[in-house]
Amino acid sequence: MGSTRRRFTPEFKDEAVKLVINTGRPVAVVARELGLQEQSLGRWVNAFKARQTGVGAALSEADQAELVRLRKENAELKLDRAFLKKASLFFAQEVSDTNAKRSN
Repeated sequence: MGSTRRRFTPEFKDEAVKLVINTGRPVAVVARELGLQEQSLGRWVNAFKARQTGVGAALSEADQAELVRLRKENAELKLDRAFLKKASLFFAQEVSDTNAKRSN
């Protein structure tokens, strides 16, 4: 029995690649977190780097370093925001459960 091939939007691929590049985490770790095949994400990263080869030449070394730092910081802030969003939902549920028990 054949399996159906999963298709991903270009936006999803770009975000997955940015997680690898901006955070400096290995492709294998990010692929596992996103439920992807390591080889697929690796190809996406390589294709992205190939597209960016000509773009980075216009920036000075200091600008490139700052760009890398800012991308890494942005990725970390996105992860923090996602964590805080999940935590707020958890605590909101806990408060509503506590209030429901008190009213009974």
